[in-house]
Amino acid sequence: MTTPSLTVRNLARPELDLAVDWAAAEGWNPGLHDADCFWRQDPGGFFGGFLGDEMVASVSVVNYDQAYAFAGFFLVKPGLRGQGYGRAVTAAALAHAGGRAVGLDGVVAQQKNYMASGAVYAHRNRRYQGIGGGSRPTGLVEINQVPWEQVLAHDAACFGAARPQFLRCWLSQPGHLGLAALEGGRLAGFGVLRPCRQGCKIGPLFADTPAQAQAIFQGLLAAAPGQPAFLDTPELNPAALALAEEHGMTMCFETARMYLGHAPSLPLGHVYGITTYELG
Repeated sequence: MTTPSLTVRNLARPELDLAVDWAAAEGWNPGLHDADCFWRQDPGGFFGGFLGDEMVASVSVVNYDQAYAFAGFFLVKPGLRGQGYGRAVTAAALAHAGGRAVGLDGVVAQQKNYMASGAVYAHRNRRYQGIGGGSRPTGLVEINQVPWEQVLAHDAACFGAARPQFLRCWLSQPGHLGLAALEGGRLAGFGVLRPCRQGCKIGPLFADTPAQAQAIFQGLLAAAPGQPAFLDTPELNPAALALAEEHGMTMCFETARMYLGHAPSLPLGHVYGITTYELG
């Protein structure tokens, strides 16, 4: 009996749902509508390794603009790990980025492997877990009341690239709540709460000041009373860590932000919550 060789190809849309299910099985707790928005940004950025008709590995490299891409979904089916399938799919996926810099959030167990492949460590991200509830502060507005151009520009400044296709989807999915803080009629920060397999996550959470971040965060937590709530914070923003800890959240997971190629210059002092570990 011959063993089938690995075939690497782009995923079809239903196959991305399988990769999301794998991520859930690893404890990553994806959002209920993440795949739709991931796909909207770059349908050609999702790759799988197949033995015959069976998908055994996945990797994504999603292109945002001509300079920046983000890698995620580094997954190999349990029982088939350590056989090089992940490396083969990763090589094909990275080719999709062309000459772009590529960011990734590496889990602790794989960080040495990523660095051996040329990824450069930038900083840790900490995942905090707590419980939603409380009251919504006055002065916040729904994100759809803010001019789109302001939302897009603020997001691009904090994320490192414009991502209009993704952002429009992220702000409009069922159960997603976007709240914004204004300063003199200008957007000064915003955040999004989304339902997940377990509880909900807040991300992104971008703000010009700690006080604005605090107000947005409280407003989003108020929309999820009694639910588990998660926030992924860059360790290099002490105000973000303090925000989570002041609300009784505890650290439950971590990743390392790494880059292949030139890393974007991000205003991490304005980043209180990253959007997702899968797409940056």
